[in-house]
Amino acid sequence: MASVIQTVVDKSIRIWDQRDRRTDGWFLTENPQTPVLICLAYLFVVKILGPKLMKNRPAFELRGALMVYNAFQIVFNGWMFYHICRLTWFNGYSFICQPVDYSDNEDALELIKMGYCFYISKFIDFLDTLFFIMRRKDNQITFLHVFHHASIPLTVWIVFRFIPGGQATFLPTFNSLVHFIMYFYYLMAAMGPRVQKYLWWKKYLTVFQMVQFFLVGLHGLQLLFIECNFPTAFSWYALVQTVFFFQLFKNFHSKAYKPKQNINNNNNNNDLKKIK
Repeated sequence: MASVIQTVVDKSIRIWDQRDRRTDGWFLTENPQTPVLICLAYLFVVKILGPKLMKNRPAFELRGALMVYNAFQIVFNGWMFYHICRLTWFNGYSFICQPVDYSDNEDALELIKMGYCFYISKFIDFLDTLFFIMRRKDNQITFLHVFHHASIPLTVWIVFRFIPGGQATFLPTFNSLVHFIMYFYYLMAAMGPRVQKYLWWKKYLTVFQMVQFFLVGLHGLQLLFIECNFPTAFSWYALVQTVFFFQLFKNFHSKAYKPKQNINNNNNNNDLKKIK
């Protein structure tokens, strides 16, 4: 047993030694325990503390806070999307094979800053769930919602500490774009009934997220078939995660929208029977 533990410790040390030393010392990223503890605290608040505090309290409206929060998320994610594209895809990055630039090149260091901002944004996203709890929107705190929010920071931490750039840049690029559009929808929804009639495209947000997972998985999968100076372990990790999330979002989309279509079809059939 002692030898097994020692082997695990030695292997962990070797893996940790492969981290990008340029990311040492960044707040909330110094070791894996930090994002794990933050995510566990999030789960505690979501599943235990939050519902307990709101048990005998009326729902908060929070319209003003939601509008400010969603506006911030739009600006923040739009800003990240622009600068990530400027430093990568608009700067000669390859969609096929792009190794990480581990030098002290100005663009490479600036991309690390964008990676850090993206990492912090995953913790800011926790406020989505907090607002659901305070507004007593328990039906929106699904397994998909909680698992997605609690697991993504760990993925981003791994990328930031070991492969901040290169092939892994595709994820924050697409994800920041998805969040830009998503929070634009949320901002419009928070404006009340006058605007909500223009939100017919709500169901396509989930479809867009599914497209994101499909493309991220496909982008990572290609490393298994080409020679590229980028860890193939990332491909397997990205593939498993994206397939899992794709299926979760697909199930959510089916449950959230198909029953309504069935109800409409039943109503139409009843109307036809009446006409006959």
